[in-house]
Amino acid sequence: MSVSLDKPRGPAPKKPRDLRSAEEIKVEKKKGRMGLYLILPGMAYMALFFAAPVVVLLSMSLFVKPEGAEIGEFVPGWNWAAYGDMLGHYWPVLVRSFVFALIATIAALIIAFPMAYLVAVRLRGKPLLKGVLLVLLVAPFFSSFILRTQAWKQILADEGFIAQTLKAVAILPQDASLTATPFAVICGLTYNFLPFMMLPIYASLERLDVRLLEAAGDLYASPVRTFAKVTLPQAMPGVFAGTLLTFIPAAGDYVNAAILGNNRDTSMIGQVIDSRFFKVIDYPGAAALSVILMICILILVLIYIRRFGTKDLF
Repeated sequence: MSVSLDKPRGPAPKKPRDLRSAEEIKVEKKKGRMGLYLILPGMAYMALFFAAPVVVLLSMSLFVKPEGAEIGEFVPGWNWAAYGDMLGHYWPVLVRSFVFALIATIAALIIAFPMAYLVAVRLRGKPLLKGVLLVLLVAPFFSSFILRTQAWKQILADEGFIAQTLKAVAILPQDASLTATPFAVICGLTYNFLPFMMLPIYASLERLDVRLLEAAGDLYASPVRTFAKVTLPQAMPGVFAGTLLTFIPAAGDYVNAAILGNNRDTSMIGQVIDSRFFKVIDYPGAAALSVILMICILILVLIYIRRFGTKDLF
């Protein structure tokens, strides 16, 4: 007895009819068009103020300077050598920028987490005190970025309280200085980008269910274990977002290094780009360094997301 594997003959089964009425289909199509209309302004904004400048930056990095041209005169070309020249000459500054940004990000996390935890969790039942403290934490950052950075020159000055105290307890040598040092630059970076770390962590901890902390205590969990198993996992989305929002702008910053540094062993890549563009008048070199910085940050962020990203964020 043989079994035929051929497809059964006869008419193909009918597909189920769309039970929606014509009016419902029309409403659904209208909703789809409305969603497109709503997203168009944002897409146009991104194309005009992000995509277009990036394309201009990429094209400018390939410009060449013709023989006999004046300073600042370049023509379109395919000068890929600018990338190798800039990277070979300024790679120590690039590495230093990422090291400074990493240290500032870790320091901001250490400072911001207790602050956010106090305001979001410990003061949850005291709305007035919580609001006042939150305003006090954010209010200094309503002032100018440059003014706040300049203030750190006075805070770390040789005649200031911090330097005099460190010298009095023999932590800092008498002939040493805190200004114009990598320490000063990192302090400025940490302070100026602290809100970018604190506010995302605060937003995550604000949604923390206090009953989970009470349940952990009822189960005889120690405060350290409660923090590690309950509080920290709930705060991880905020920590993840805060580290990215702090590290990325800190790596490309040049204001702190220019005001608090010494232009020798504290220079950051943002300073170099600013100098190549406005002082040396080397537009292709400055554009090439900017592209290199963007690529390096993108690679580091992707590695970070792959390694530490949560399911909610990736």
